Amino acid sequence: MDADLSASAATDVTPPDSDPARKRRVHGMLKLYYGLNEEGKPDQPESLDPCDINGPHFDPEVFLNKLRKECSLTELMDQESCMVKQIRSLDSDMQTLVYENYNKFISATDTIRKMKNDFKKMEDEMDCLSTNMAAITEFSARISGTLQDQHTQITKLSGVHTLLRKLQFLFELPARLNKCLELQAYAQAVSSHRRARCVLQQYSHMPSFRGIQDDCHAIMDQLAQQLRQKFRDGGSSAKDLSECVELLLQLDEPAEELCDKFLSHAQSRLETDLLGLEAELREPVSVSGPKATVDPAGSSTSKAGEGPAGLTPSTSGTLLSPASRTDILEFIDRGCNEFVSSLCLVIASYQELFVNRPQEGDLACKNIPQMASGKLHSFVDTLAARYFTLVERRIQEEKGVGDNSLLVRALDRFHRRLQAVSKLLPGSAVPSQGTEIVVRAARERIRQYLSALQTFYLDSLTDVRQALAAPRLSVGGAGVAGGRGLLGGESSVKDASPSLPDLLVSLSASILNQIKSVLASVHLFTAKDITFSNKPYFKGEFCSEGVREGLVVSFVKFVCQSSRQFCESAGDRGGTTPPALLLLLSRLCLDYETSTISYILTLTDEQFLVQHHSPVTAVTALCSEAREAAQKLLNHYVKVQGLIISQMLRKSVETRDWVNTIEPRNVRAVMKRVVEDTTSIDVQVGLLYEEGVRKAHSSDSSKRTFSVYSSSRQQARYAPSYTPSAPMDTNLLSNIHKLFSERIDIFSPVEFNKVSVLTGIIKISLKTFLECVRLRTFGRYGLQQIQVDCHYLQMYLWRFVSDENLVHFLLDEIVGSAAHRCLDPAPMEQSVIEVICERG
Repeated sequence: MDADLSASAATDVTPPDSDPARKRRVHGMLKLYYGLNEEGKPDQPESLDPCDINGPHFDPEVFLNKLRKECSLTELMDQESCMVKQIRSLDSDMQTLVYENYNKFISATDTIRKMKNDFKKMEDEMDCLSTNMAAITEFSARISGTLQDQHTQITKLSGVHTLLRKLQFLFELPARLNKCLELQAYAQAVSSHRRARCVLQQYSHMPSFRGIQDDCHAIMDQLAQQLRQKFRDGGSSAKDLSECVELLLQLDEPAEELCDKFLSHAQSRLETDLLGLEAELREPVSVSGPKATVDPAGSSTSKAGEGPAGLTPSTSGTLLSPASRTDILEFIDRGCNEFVSSLCLVIASYQELFVNRPQEGDLACKNIPQMASGKLHSFVDTLAARYFTLVERRIQEEKGVGDNSLLVRALDRFHRRLQAVSKLLPGSAVPSQGTEIVVRAARERIRQYLSALQTFYLDSLTDVRQALAAPRLSVGGAGVAGGRGLLGGESSVKDASPSLPDLLVSLSASILNQIKSVLASVHLFTAKDITFSNKPYFKGEFCSEGVREGLVVSFVKFVCQSSRQFCESAGDRGGTTPPALLLLLSRLCLDYETSTISYILTLTDEQFLVQHHSPVTAVTALCSEAREAAQKLLNHYVKVQGLIISQMLRKSVETRDWVNTIEPRNVRAVMKRVVEDTTSIDVQVGLLYEEGVRKAHSSDSSKRTFSVYSSSRQQARYAPSYTPSAPMDTNLLSNIHKLFSERIDIFSPVEFNKVSVLTGIIKISLKTFLECVRLRTFGRYGLQQIQVDCHYLQMYLWRFVSDENLVHFLLDEIVGSAAHRCLDPAPMEQSVIEVICERG
């Protein structure tokens, strides 16, 4: 019943002129939703099987016959139960569907009834509206017909009034322009003239209009003259100047001439700022700065500025910039606040007037923006070059190695203010040139610190040399002589000889502290709040090529090179370089090779976040260079010490008459001096280097003198029985013996241990002794004296060398050579030699 009511309601609501196509479309959408085809059946392939209970061709008889034939009684009963369950389920679903949609059907019926009432009201209102609109249209038509004649008259009167107002404006224009000229209302005068210019030009053939035009031209010429005079005076503000240029352009003044005048006036104002900066640079400065003092902690302080902790006052005094009226930050602030700000204002005003100004009429074809832009770039580049020259001159005065904070802040402010120019004037070279100045200043700062480190290192070596030359003068707690506080600590003189390990530790620690202090000062250039520090063109190059390569690596190379220069001194005694200094420097370079270089470079890489994009010096290369310098210094130390002892032995051999000498009764003093000097060298080297490896000594090392002189004694024993060719045979036997002996390289490189160093010195000394003996002629007692001296040397020198056979061999060669050069070879008895040496 409800369904019938719904259907009848739907039929009543549907208008009689409804579109059948629309109905078909709605029905098609419903069929599509429910999956039905055009015939209202499910859109599924039809089944032709008569036994398909869901198919359209289902035949119950065929289905039952098939079941009876194929299924047993039990299966038939099960099939029946299943079908009963399905029928009940379908009935239940149908009832549920009816119950669920019942309320919806009721609601739809109410909605349709309500819509029917609403549509009736709406139709009544539309009819009323249509009636009102028709009445309004009729009334409007009657009014228009009544006012038609009056409207035409009003239109004519309005046109006449407008024309009269224009004519009045034209006739009053000369007086208006004169009034504006008296009040200096130039903008209003130009605007009024521009409004009337076209009309006057159009009707200039009429005498009345021609007279007005001539009067206006005369007045505007006078106004333009006043604007030019105001522009030339230059006493106006930037705003007034811009207004002058704008008005002159509106008066058809040549744009190129106006550009030149504008830039000329701006240049005069900017040159005033530049002259002020230049005058500040020319101010007289004090040549002598304040004296630096050293506090008990070892950091040098000064009233003018503090250097890195530990820098010597002497070094800082030579590098501190002269005291000037203003510091670098104030100078840069003045330049930025005056010159750069004025330049930015000029650029902005100029671009607004000439470059970015919309071109109209004839001006559009003259390419004024291109012309004006070219003049502006040339103008800015010229003045910026002068400003950059002054800035670089001021930066060059910052030669102190004190606090970098002012310089870094000044460069940061300089860099940031120039970025405004790049925004105002894209494509300008000014920002890049300013960046180059910042980069050059940072590089120069690194060179200054490198020079300060080099000077500090050389001064430290000078103090070390003074400490070595004056052994009773030393710095308490620091171990380095001198009153300049090079290595930190308060200077106090004590009567104590300096210790080489203390000197080495103090020298190495002071140099390392200086490097750390310099790195801390340079690190200010890479602070996070510094704008240019994060730029890729600055940070990568500054950290890698500047700090790492230009400062740290260069200083390490300087240490190695300056150390190697001590090996190039002329003279047999090694020039004026103390041997102890050579030994200390060799140990310093060796320590750099083993640990210091790696530590410094690692510290630099971590502190500056160095990224090795370009080829850099490897740690292994620096270590190799330091080891090479250490090896060269140690070799030179061995050579110098060997030459010192050799000089004593040479003089002792050359200044003695070995043919007519007396019978030896004691050991010569020079041999005792040789042993004492060798012992002193052994102690000195042992302070800095390890013992080293020795070959196993025999139990009678100190009593092997007999084997040393066996060849000479045999030659003396058998010499009387030799024929005249006997000496030749003796020499032949000696040479054959040398062929089978181990070759001794006198000047071979030494190892970094005490035994190797002493072995090299003793080889050089004994070799010199041997060569000197070969050039002399000996008598009987001269040969015996050589025996005594060699025995004494053998008693002590074998303890210092790595292989005692080396000493035995060289001493045997010395005695053998003396025996060959002896006129009456009669060796002394061994027991007598031992008694003389033990006594003496």
